[in-house]
Amino acid sequence: MRRQIACLLGCVVLLAACSGAPAAARPTAQATIALPIVATARATPTPALAPTAAPTQTPPASVLTYTYEVVNIYPHDPGAFTQGLIYTDGVLYESTGLNGRSSLRRVALETGEVLQKRDVAEQYFAEGLTLFDNRLIQLTWQNRVGFVYDKESFEPTGTFSYTTEGWGITHDGSQLIMSDGSAMLRFLDPQTFEVQREVQVTDNGTPVVRLNELEYVNGEVWANVWQTDLVARVDPQTGRVLSWIDLSGLLTPEERASADVLNGIAYDSAGDRLFVTGKLWPKLFEIRLIPAAR
Repeated sequence: MRRQIACLLGCVVLLAACSGAPAAARPTAQATIALPIVATARATPTPALAPTAAPTQTPPASVLTYTYEVVNIYPHDPGAFTQGLIYTDGVLYESTGLNGRSSLRRVALETGEVLQKRDVAEQYFAEGLTLFDNRLIQLTWQNRVGFVYDKESFEPTGTFSYTTEGWGITHDGSQLIMSDGSAMLRFLDPQTFEVQREVQVTDNGTPVVRLNELEYVNGEVWANVWQTDLVARVDPQTGRVLSWIDLSGLLTPEERASADVLNGIAYDSAGDRLFVTGKLWPKLFEIRLIPAAR
């Protein structure tokens, strides 16, 4: 009897398996909008912003793209996790990041020697840097606090707060301009640090995300797109990308192996010189832009 019952149960299972009932559908991925520039997760520690896709290194073909020629190569501290870079009065000012390694520096251009340094408390991950009215203004990443220093002594003179992450900062002579890793640029009052207006950066109508280190150059905001070798030249009034700069190939494959991403744009307005470097890069480059062949 037990053997007969077992046989009957086996037949029932077999009939159910062979029936025309459909299997449960596999979940499909949520549709996404392809952006011109997207990137992988930010450097340690892991950010709140999740990665969306692998970085795209090819600039969109919708506007003019520039490449470069190297004019000069200068030494750069390979231990400096560069987050902000400016050039003024014959020297570089640099903000370096990572918790426990963040700093504010004055650096000799020709030798890379650190002439002056102020360490940032280890709970802060320092980010972008700009100079406004002889005040050095430095962002932090996720602490939502910025620091203000005297340009000569590096002594702190104040702090300010903001509601987003802090990535890059520059100014246009009247307003500070700040990025937070999204496609937005925010324009701040340089005295109160209140947001005056915002603009979304787009290329052919598509938001350009991961805007990082900023530099104001001849009426344009130049924005390094994090985790790529691309710099967007942006109209600060409309947010439209006017052109792209492709800086791929500055480091050799051997140098790349021990370095991190491109991050650091400094413009010498008096000498019309452009400097670029990156996180943990052993070199800082003076470059001249060249329109790329189309």
